[in-house]
Amino acid sequence: MRQHTSTSPGRPGGVLDRDAGRPTSAPRSGLVAGDGTTTLITDLPYGPEAAEVARGAVTLALRGTETDVLADARLIGSELATNAFVSGSPPLVLCVDRRSLASGGLEIEITVTDGGCSRPAPASPTAPDEQAESGRGLVIVDALADAWSLTTGTSGSRAWCRLTHRPCSSSAGA
Repeated sequence: MRQHTSTSPGRPGGVLDRDAGRPTSAPRSGLVAGDGTTTLITDLPYGPEAAEVARGAVTLALRGTETDVLADARLIGSELATNAFVSGSPPLVLCVDRRSLASGGLEIEITVTDGGCSRPAPASPTAPDEQAESGRGLVIVDALADAWSLTTGTSGSRAWCRLTHRPCSSSAGA
């Protein structure tokens, strides 16, 4: 599969399990917006290497971001890519939106879409048995993301999440 990466202006996310106020839309192609938003869109390979490619793409999209925020975003991207490969069908596409906030913070949205699956999305993530070797992906996303959603269907599936980073104030007020 040939890999393709592009950037586009900011775009809305999707209907969320933990944040029902977000509109639904499909990704757009184009140039980087001048409004403090950058979007990276890339095809992921349909195979176990999807997780590694997703981690690399998240690193590229979030270069210069604090180490702990980057680590969380890389883990989420990896888990969403793995879930899409294991449960979905090709093509797999990763979208990373990076938005600078007026407060000096950062909002990150990570979306992975695939060609669809026949299983319905779980109502809520449940931790697998301690001995299980898999099944923790959505539990990890739920723990790290501020908001997230998973929509599945036979014509396409979409996993989306948002991380918001607000810098710590160094002054206690004067």
